[in-house]
Amino acid sequence: MQDIRIELTQNPTHLPEDESTLGFGKRFSDHMFVMDYTVEKGWFDPRIVPYAPISLYPSTMCFHYGQTTFEGLKAYRTEKNEILLFRPQQNFKRLNISDDRLCIPKLDEEFCLEALKKLIQIDEKFVPHSKGTSLYIRPFIIATEPQLGANSSTQYKFIIITSPSGVYYSSGLNPVKIYVEDNYVRAVRGGMGMAKTGGNYAVSLKSQVNAHNNDYSQVLWLDGVERKYIEEVGAMNIFFVIGDEVVTPEINGSILDGITRKSMVELLKKEGKKVSERRISIQEVEDAYENGELKEVFGTGTAAVISPVGVLKYKDKVMTINDNKIGEISKHLYDTLTGIQRGEIEDKFGWTVKVY
Repeated sequence: MQDIRIELTQNPTHLPEDESTLGFGKRFSDHMFVMDYTVEKGWFDPRIVPYAPISLYPSTMCFHYGQTTFEGLKAYRTEKNEILLFRPQQNFKRLNISDDRLCIPKLDEEFCLEALKKLIQIDEKFVPHSKGTSLYIRPFIIATEPQLGANSSTQYKFIIITSPSGVYYSSGLNPVKIYVEDNYVRAVRGGMGMAKTGGNYAVSLKSQVNAHNNDYSQVLWLDGVERKYIEEVGAMNIFFVIGDEVVTPEINGSILDGITRKSMVELLKKEGKKVSERRISIQEVEDAYENGELKEVFGTGTAAVISPVGVLKYKDKVMTINDNKIGEISKHLYDTLTGIQRGEIEDKFGWTVKVY
């Protein structure tokens, strides 16, 4: 492994005393990890330096052709003052999958994890203490070659920044309202839906704005070909509890292979629940609702862990789920996964990685 050069900031900052004011993605820790790539050198000059602006030419390729990838994960402080990461190997593995799709050179996943640990050790004071808080971690890659031409870049920059984040649900784990998009599409098989890249989020903004304008917080996407099979929510995977079966759309090349999703499936199977990863149509969901079989709907993702869905709208039909209350399975999964993440529940899966 390469040695990591370290340059400490001369202007250290601190967390606010009131951690309830942190919000999400608005404050950043003192340092960042940076590593560069050229065809001649490969990945080189790994360093931890003060968090600061980066200088790029206006012709830098990432601005024009969208050759970027990113990840999102969290670090948690336990009651014993240990710091734990949740399944970070999966994040770096998925980053390489996204990189392959966008013709970005592969990273050494083991080295990335060690670099992340070192970065958190240096900025450990930014890992909040309050229950429900965390250190959000954003690794990302941008194409940095300064030229105009619709080709893959020959130069890249890999950066990890961290952001102390407050309680996601400031008012409690309340259900959200979801709007099913039947006009625009997000992705198709063979496209970039399975990659974590900025373009997948840019394409969803129009529908997200429309949803917000109609008092809905998220958009549920249907498949881009037949427009009838459920795929995922804008920033989450989606689950349905129909009768005694928990159903989530299968990984088919057009939706993200969510790490929280994967963890929920493994947890449910471990507990002996009936779990299916399969195609599910919006019509099946409507029929289950009409028959009284649709018990719960919830989204899963790194930021919120679980977002229970209280209202689901498709065309002119508004479906109220579980009297607009969080369901038993949703609550159990949220409590169990967050308990494992914070070291309050025994990790029988080997999911957590100790920073120190």
